[in-house]
This record gives sequence, C-alpha cells and structure tokens, in this order.
Amino acid sequence: MAKQKFKITNWPTYNKALRQRGSLTVWLDESAIVAWTDCTQAKGRGRPLHYTDMAITTVLMMKRVFNLSLRAVQGFVDSIFKMMAMPLRCPDYSLVSRRSKTVNISIKTPTRGEISHLVIDGTGLKVFGEGEWKVRQHGADKRRVWRKLHLATDSATHEIICADLSLSGTTDAQALPELINQTHRKIREASADGAYDTRYCHDALLRKKIRPLIPPRSGAQYWPTKYHERNHAVANQHLSGSNDVWKKKVGYHRRSVAETAMFRIKTLLGGHLSLRDYDAQVGEAMAMVKALNRMTLLGMPDSVRIA
Repeated sequence: MAKQKFKITNWPTYNKALRQRGSLTVWLDESAIVAWTDCTQAKGRGRPLHYTDMAITTVLMMKRVFNLSLRAVQGFVDSIFKMMAMPLRCPDYSLVSRRSKTVNISIKTPTRGEISHLVIDGTGLKVFGEGEWKVRQHGADKRRVWRKLHLATDSATHEIICADLSLSGTTDAQALPELINQTHRKIREASADGAYDTRYCHDALLRKKIRPLIPPRSGAQYWPTKYHERNHAVANQHLSGSNDVWKKKVGYHRRSVAETAMFRIKTLLGGHLSLRDYDAQVGEAMAMVKALNRMTLLGMPDSVRIA
C-alpha cells in the first residue's frame, strides 16, 4: 500500500507559529514580568525577594523549551533583564529547584465551553536514563527510573486539558479518575485504549456523564445494563470477531490525537525529567505541559489528504 500524502492548507499561519516558538517574548511575556515578584510581602533589611509562582513557572518552561540546565537558564534570564535595563533578577537555580516541589502551575487554556471529544493516554518519561552505547558496552544501570505522564487532550483543539504525573507502578486505569476530575468543563465523550477497559474507569466516566469509547478486550463478556456503551462494543466484537467495525462506527481514530500530543511533548521538550525529587519532577512535567499548550495556541497545521 502506497504511503499517504498530506498537504498543509494553512502553511503561512503555521510557518509564523513555528517561528514564534523561538521568540523570547512568547515565553517571557509582559504578564510574567509584571507578576515577577510579590510586592505584598513585608519588606525589611536583608529580606530576600519573594518570587511568585508565575516567575518559577516561567523559568521552568524556558528551561525545557531551550534545553538548558537550571544554572544556565538563570544566566539566560538575567542577561535578558540586563539587556532590557530592567531592575529584575532570575531566581537562583537552587531556589527554583526547591520551589518546583510546591509551585502551583495551572495548565488551563483560554478555550472555554463544552468539550466534544476528549482523548486519554499515558507515556513514560525517563528520570535516570542512559544512552544506547553505554547500555551496550556496560549494561543497564540499576538506578534506571521512569515516571508516567497521563494526558487528556481535546481532539478538536489539540490542547491538553488535564495532566498528571505518577510513579511507574501506577497503571493508566488507576490514574484516570483523578485525571478527569481536574476539569469542570462538560465533556460529551472520551476515548482511550484497551488498558482503560475496567469498571473503575467506566464508573469514573459515567459519574461525570461522559460517553466512554473504550474498546473491550479480546473475548470480553457483557457487563450489567448501565454499561450499555461497552455492551454495544462487546456485541459488535462478538458479531465481527474484532473491534474494527465498532471503531469505524464511533470514530475511534480520533484517539490518535493523544499519540500526537505525547510525540510532540517528547520531540519538542524532551522525553526525560532532570530534577531529582519526585515533587519537583511533578512541577517540571506540568511546566512542559503548559509550554506545549502555549505552542499549540500559537498555531497548528491544518492538513488534507492528497494521495
């Protein structure tokens, strides 16, 4: 079968968005500069500046976008303020490391209203990783550790609506209820892969009145009547011998948006976490998600199939 070909129909707009990703004004904008320090803190001799969560979030985002260490990003931000002749300083790298454990990073996007289709999936982020050559020569290190990043993405806008970081032992199904509880927006339907085919997940979706589009596992049996959406999928599986017919009926192909989101976050921002403490890694991961949402708002390609 020949490889499919697609054409981007909004290339001028998307090309501009790609250029803006490297603009400092996108990542260090006016709102961040205005809210850089907390002026309500009591002032006294020798008292250090109190940097806001906005300042810590901005530094963490710039660290990931420009692939810098905490020390390097401190010098980078300080040089920007110096060129702008502004009396501001970047938080010390050690302070950023400490504050990343408690920083409150909001990933909410400007988009409001009902979400017609939410796609859910998870991916692994490396913590103590090694290169392939080192593994071949000397074997894998026992310190090799992973974290799982769980994402819920709007299939229409590609915006990440909910995100959570967990230990590698947490399954996708266990993370779903906490994930979807992060938003109060109405969700019409949600799709996920077969790993979420558990009553725990279906109950969590039904409580929020979300139509679940989860393919049943091979050889699945009927559940009680309230799980009618799943029972419909099981009936199609029994009739056709697979889930393919059901997937075409419900438009399950839209779940590929979740794979796209995970690919983009690893390609653009890196597939690893550099901070050592788990709570700090949560802050770093949320900064990655916030940065990806900002890139998405700049512009996404619209493509049509031509062959």
